[in-house]
Amino acid sequence: MSRGVIAAVGRRIAPDRIAELRDDEIFVFGSNLAGMHGGGAARIACRCFGAVWGQGVGLQGQSYAIPTMQGGVETIRPYVDEFIDFARRHPHLKFLVTEIGCGIAGFTPDEIAPLFAAAASVENIWLPARFWEVLTR
Repeated sequence: MSRGVIAAVGRRIAPDRIAELRDDEIFVFGSNLAGMHGGGAARIACRCFGAVWGQGVGLQGQSYAIPTMQGGVETIRPYVDEFIDFARRHPHLKFLVTEIGCGIAGFTPDEIAPLFAAAASVENIWLPARFWEVLTR
């Protein structure tokens, strides 16, 4: 990542690998609507951060699910918007967003990152480096 991108985002870059969380941190992951957290970041969320089997949307333990498996990119947008609004209403929490939709769901950062454009101004949302690269082009 270029120095310009890092400066532009104020160093709010989510780690590539998240193995533990502080008490005020939330692991944001891509899920399916049925909440079958069997693989990828969803599996980590379920095993480590309190994601609830059968709950495919929203806050659960120290994790927040954003559905990505129900269709095209535009079907994800309302859930991302809902997440950004939630984060704004909970400024005491730090949301570490994984590359949602870019694993099992099969999307690319170029497709998903633009959905998070409004998150750029939300100080408690940390995005993956590849999302920032798209957003700061």
